[in-house]
Amino acid sequence: HRHPAARRWSCRTMTTISDLPEDVLVELLSLLPARDLLRGCRLVCRQWRYVVDLTTLWKRKCQHEGFYLQNLDRSISDWKIFYMLCNLKRNLIKNPCAEENFQYWKLDKNDGDRWKVENLPGPHGNGMPDPKVHKYFVTSYGPCLKSQLITLQKEGYWNQLMDEKRPEIVVKDWYAARFDSGCRYELTVRLLSEDYIVLEEFCPEPVVIEQWSDAMWREVSHTFQNYPPGVRYIWFQHGGQDTQFWAGWYGIRVTNSSITIGPLT
Repeated sequence: HRHPAARRWSCRTMTTISDLPEDVLVELLSLLPARDLLRGCRLVCRQWRYVVDLTTLWKRKCQHEGFYLQNLDRSISDWKIFYMLCNLKRNLIKNPCAEENFQYWKLDKNDGDRWKVENLPGPHGNGMPDPKVHKYFVTSYGPCLKSQLITLQKEGYWNQLMDEKRPEIVVKDWYAARFDSGCRYELTVRLLSEDYIVLEEFCPEPVVIEQWSDAMWREVSHTFQNYPPGVRYIWFQHGGQDTQFWAGWYGIRVTNSSITIGPLT
């Protein structure tokens, strides 16, 4: 059920609501979706614009939706932006755990016996620490790399937000070898401008895992902070191959990749 746009409310209703004490008006308006507050209510009159811009209103919205923590109080300079970032926060990588085969992934290199999806724990493998993950992507004896390009504006992160607030961008990936084969894992993440110019990059040294390893799943994590203004896309690429050059799927396994844009705290 959507709230009617504020401008459609009758003058009589507005007059009645406008007569309410400020704290009651804050409480009432804080129950509305942010989109309605900014695109409808804020345009009704000067008083409503003032109330919609109040820190207390956005703090109340954070409390209603479970984003508020007492110890954050002093560290947050803009509760409206904090609320927006909390509200938007989710994994921007689509199909991270191979549940939809290779949908949303671009297969940049697909050599050897090509990429494949397998069920955990897989041959000579181990289960993931996260019980919600059931599948992984596995590489072959030739180079296998796959990528996703995230358009920030499409995901709700407007240009001014990225340029002025520069919220933290957290990248995570999980990889494992199978016990009986050596393999190589690589990851590259780039923050790109409107013209696809690289503004910042995370490209660690490839990880080479020897044969007869523990086959445990390991997490790699990186946080982009204080990056240059102008970030419009995030490009994520990972993969690798086996180092024994055996036919089949003895290469690195990857799953549970994530990119999240954190609220500035």
